[in-house]
Amino acid sequence: MSESSQTLPVEFVTSVKSALGPKGWSEDQDEIQPYLEDWRGNYKGFSSLLVKPASTEEVAAVLKLCDEYSVAITPQGGNTSLVNGGIPYGEVILSLKRLNRIRSTDPLNNSIVAEVGCVLTSIHDNALEHDRFFPLSLGSQGTATIGGLISTNAGGVAVLRYGMMRDLLLGLEVVTAEGEIWNGLRGLRKDNTGYDLKHLFAGAEGTLGIVTAASLKLFPVPKTATAWLTLETVEDAVELLSLIRSKVGDTVTSFELMRKPGVELACEEIDTCRDPLPSPSQWRVLVEISMSDEALAAQALESALEAAFERELITDGAIATSLSQAEDFWTIRESLPLVKRGFMNSVNHDVSVPVSRIAEFIDKSESLLKREIGEIEVFVFGHLGDGNLHYAVAEPAKTEKPIVRERAGEITNLVHGLIAEFDGSISAEHGIGLMQRDDLLNYKSPLEIDLMRSIKRALDPKNILNPGRIFPLD
Repeated sequence: MSESSQTLPVEFVTSVKSALGPKGWSEDQDEIQPYLEDWRGNYKGFSSLLVKPASTEEVAAVLKLCDEYSVAITPQGGNTSLVNGGIPYGEVILSLKRLNRIRSTDPLNNSIVAEVGCVLTSIHDNALEHDRFFPLSLGSQGTATIGGLISTNAGGVAVLRYGMMRDLLLGLEVVTAEGEIWNGLRGLRKDNTGYDLKHLFAGAEGTLGIVTAASLKLFPVPKTATAWLTLETVEDAVELLSLIRSKVGDTVTSFELMRKPGVELACEEIDTCRDPLPSPSQWRVLVEISMSDEALAAQALESALEAAFERELITDGAIATSLSQAEDFWTIRESLPLVKRGFMNSVNHDVSVPVSRIAEFIDKSESLLKREIGEIEVFVFGHLGDGNLHYAVAEPAKTEKPIVRERAGEITNLVHGLIAEFDGSISAEHGIGLMQRDDLLNYKSPLEIDLMRSIKRALDPKNILNPGRIFPLD
C-alpha cells in the first residue's frame, strides 16, 4: 500500500470535472472497480475518482490541478503490471486509454508516433500496413499499452536482437508534475544536445512524469525461421546459443528456454497447446532467427542445428515449415505464464543473471530452496539469450501440507539473495512497483537510492506522481 490515502478537496474535484467534461471523469464505483484490481487478482486498491483525459492538454490540466491542490495520482494503461505498479490506494486514477491515436507513420524514417493508450497490437498492425515491423512482442500485447510498456521499460521475446523498450524509443512527449508539456517527439537517431531525457522517463513507472506519446523505431519486415528443440541440460542450451550465434551472427531474434514440466502443464491446461516433440529430455528451447529472405533464414538455421546435433547439444528438433506451425510453437511459450499451478498459484520472480551463469544459478537456487524450504517444485522459463528468467516456486502436484504461500517472503529472500551473489537483478523486465520496493533498498547501494530520490524530488517535489512506487521517498 502506498503512502497516499487521501481525501480529495471539493474544489479540486469540481475543477477536474470542469476541465475534462462529462466523458472525462467518473465517481461511479461500478465503473471504477476494474481499475482497482490487477489482472491476476493479487492486489485490490481503492479510489474515489477516475479521470479519463482524451488529449495531452487534458492530462496537463489534470496535473496542474493535482499540483495546485497537492493531490496524488496513479497512472494506468492496460493494467497488466505484475508488480503492483498501477493499482491506486487512495490516489486519483489517471486512465490513459483514451489517448489512443497513432499520430503519424514515416516508413522512410522507419518511425511511428503513437499516443500511450495505443495497445501494442495496434502498433504492430499499423507498422505492417506500411510494410514495416515493430519488434516488441510479449504475451499481453493484446491489452498492454505503449505507456505501460515505456513506464516499465518492457522487454519481451525479441530483446536479444532489438533491445528493450528504451532501445526502441526515438522521442517522448511528457507532462510534468506541474502540468507542463515537454514535446520531445523528434524522430532522430542522433541528437547529442545534452541530457537524453527520454531515457529518464522510460522505466520510471510514472513517478517522474506522465508520458502521453512516443516516437518509436520501426524496422523492415523480417523473414523468420523458427525451431523447437529438446535438450538435456541448461549448460547445453547456453552452448547452443553461442554456437548458433557463431553461425548466424546477430540474426538470432529469440532464444527461449523452457523446462519440460512447465511445457507439459501448459499442454494439459490450455487447449491450444500441443508439445510438438514429446521427449524425456528435461529442457526445451524455442529459437528464431530473422533475415531478409525466408529461404536463406531456414537454410542458415538448419545448418546451425546440424552442427549442434554433431556436438550433441540437442536431442531432437523441428524447424517450422509454415507460419502456422511457428505460431503453434510460440503459443506454448506464451501460454506458460497462464499455467495455474506452475505460475498463477506460485511465488514468482523476474530475475536476470549473466548468460554464462544461468545453469549454475538454476542448479544452486533449486538446491538452496529444497534444503531451506522443503519439498517444492521449480518452474523456469525465460529469455535465455539476454539472461532473463521467470522463476516460479510452486507446491508439488500432490502435497499434504502446503508451505509455499506461507513462506513466500522467505522464498523470495533466498532467491533474491542468491541473485545478488551472482551480480544479477531482482527485476529484469517487470519493474519494481509496490511489490518489490522494499527489496530494492537491499539490492541497490545507498548512493544509487540517494541519486534516484534526488531525481524524484527534482521532478516531482510534492510527490504526487504514483507515490511510493519503486522506493519510499524517505
